[in-house]
Amino acid sequence: MTVAESGLIEIEPVTLAALLLAGDAVVLDVREQEEWTAERIPGAVCHPMSGFDPDGWPGFPGQMVVIACLGGVRSAAVGRRLIAAGRAWAVHLKGGLRAWRDAGFTTETGE
Repeated sequence: MTVAESGLIEIEPVTLAALLLAGDAVVLDVREQEEWTAERIPGAVCHPMSGFDPDGWPGFPGQMVVIACLGGVRSAAVGRRLIAAGRAWAVHLKGGLRAWRDAGFTTETGE
Protein backbone atom coordinates (compact mmCIF):
# COMPACT_ATOMS: atom_id res chain seq x y z
CA MET A 1 0.00 0.00 0.00
CA THR A 2 1.33 3.39 -0.87
CA VAL A 3 1.27 6.36 1.43
CA ALA A 4 -1.51 8.01 -0.61
CA GLU A 5 -3.66 4.87 -0.53
CA SER A 6 -3.48 4.55 3.23
CA GLY A 7 -4.50 8.16 3.91
CA LEU A 8 -1.19 8.85 5.63
CA ILE A 9 0.35 11.99 4.19
CA GLU A 10 4.09 12.57 4.57
CA ILE A 11 5.45 16.09 4.39
CA GLU A 12 9.04 17.23 4.12
CA PRO A 13 10.69 19.54 6.67
CA VAL A 14 10.72 22.48 4.22
CA THR A 15 6.96 22.15 3.75
CA LEU A 16 6.39 21.99 7.50
CA ALA A 17 8.59 25.06 8.04
CA ALA A 18 6.51 27.04 5.53
CA LEU A 19 3.26 25.93 7.17
CA LEU A 20 4.55 26.89 10.61
CA LEU A 21 5.80 30.26 9.41
CA ALA A 22 2.37 30.99 7.93
CA GLY A 23 0.63 29.88 11.13
CA ASP A 24 -1.17 27.13 9.24
CA ALA A 25 0.11 24.13 11.21
CA VAL A 26 0.84 22.85 14.67
CA VAL A 27 3.27 20.02 15.44
CA LEU A 28 2.17 17.26 17.80
CA ASP A 29 5.28 15.43 18.95
CA VAL A 30 4.38 11.86 19.95
CA ARG A 31 7.66 11.13 21.74
CA GLU A 32 7.71 10.81 25.50
CA GLN A 33 7.95 13.92 27.70
CA GLU A 34 11.66 13.41 28.44
CA GLU A 35 12.52 13.20 24.75
CA TRP A 36 10.40 16.25 23.93
CA THR A 37 12.01 18.27 26.76
CA ALA A 38 15.51 17.35 25.53
CA GLU A 39 14.92 18.63 21.97
CA ARG A 40 11.98 19.45 19.74
CA ILE A 41 10.76 21.48 16.79
CA PRO A 42 10.07 25.01 18.06
CA GLY A 43 6.49 25.32 19.28
CA ALA A 44 5.80 21.58 19.14
CA VAL A 45 3.21 20.24 21.58
CA CYS A 46 4.03 17.05 23.47
CA HIS A 47 1.35 14.37 23.06
CA PRO A 48 3.06 11.02 23.84
CA MET A 49 2.21 7.93 21.84
CA SER A 50 2.09 5.96 25.11
CA GLY A 51 -1.11 7.80 26.01
CA PHE A 52 -2.62 7.65 22.54
CA ASP A 53 -6.41 7.83 22.45
CA PRO A 54 -8.03 8.62 19.11
CA ASP A 55 -11.07 10.06 20.88
CA GLY A 56 -8.86 12.45 22.84
CA TRP A 57 -6.74 13.50 19.87
CA PRO A 58 -6.45 17.28 20.02
CA GLY A 59 -7.66 19.53 17.26
CA PHE A 60 -6.50 23.03 16.43
CA PRO A 61 -9.15 24.89 14.42
CA GLY A 62 -7.76 26.46 11.28
CA GLN A 63 -4.45 24.61 11.54
CA MET A 64 -3.14 21.39 10.07
CA VAL A 65 -1.98 18.97 12.75
CA VAL A 66 1.38 17.45 11.78
CA ILE A 67 2.52 14.45 13.79
CA ALA A 68 6.25 14.20 14.51
CA CYS A 69 8.72 12.03 16.40
CA LEU A 70 12.47 11.42 16.21
CA GLY A 71 12.70 9.51 12.93
CA GLY A 72 9.18 9.21 11.54
CA VAL A 73 8.33 5.70 12.70
CA ARG A 74 6.17 6.56 15.72
CA SER A 75 4.47 9.47 13.97
CA ALA A 76 3.53 7.23 11.04
CA ALA A 77 2.22 4.60 13.47
CA VAL A 78 0.04 7.17 15.26
CA GLY A 79 -1.19 8.46 11.90
CA ARG A 80 -2.17 4.94 10.85
CA ARG A 81 -3.95 4.41 14.17
CA LEU A 82 -5.92 7.62 13.68
CA ILE A 83 -6.94 6.46 10.21
CA ALA A 84 -7.92 3.03 11.57
CA ALA A 85 -10.07 4.84 14.15
CA GLY A 86 -12.04 6.52 11.37
CA ARG A 87 -10.16 9.62 10.29
CA ALA A 88 -9.90 10.03 6.53
CA TRP A 89 -6.25 11.12 6.64
CA ALA A 90 -3.37 12.11 8.91
CA VAL A 91 -0.20 14.11 8.26
CA HIS A 92 3.24 13.27 9.61
CA LEU A 93 6.73 14.68 9.22
CA LYS A 94 8.76 12.39 6.99
CA GLY A 95 12.01 11.57 8.80
CA GLY A 96 10.92 13.32 11.98
CA LEU A 97 13.14 15.55 14.10
CA ARG A 98 16.27 14.08 12.48
CA ALA A 99 15.13 15.20 9.03
CA TRP A 100 14.18 18.61 10.44
CA ARG A 101 17.72 19.07 11.82
CA ASP A 102 19.33 17.65 8.67
CA ALA A 103 17.42 20.22 6.62
CA GLY A 104 19.11 22.95 8.68
CA PHE A 105 16.17 24.00 10.84
CA THR A 106 16.62 24.92 14.50
CA THR A 107 15.31 23.08 17.54
CA GLU A 108 14.53 24.09 21.10
CA THR A 109 14.90 22.49 24.53
CA GLY A 110 13.40 22.76 27.99
CA GLU A 111 9.88 22.77 29.36
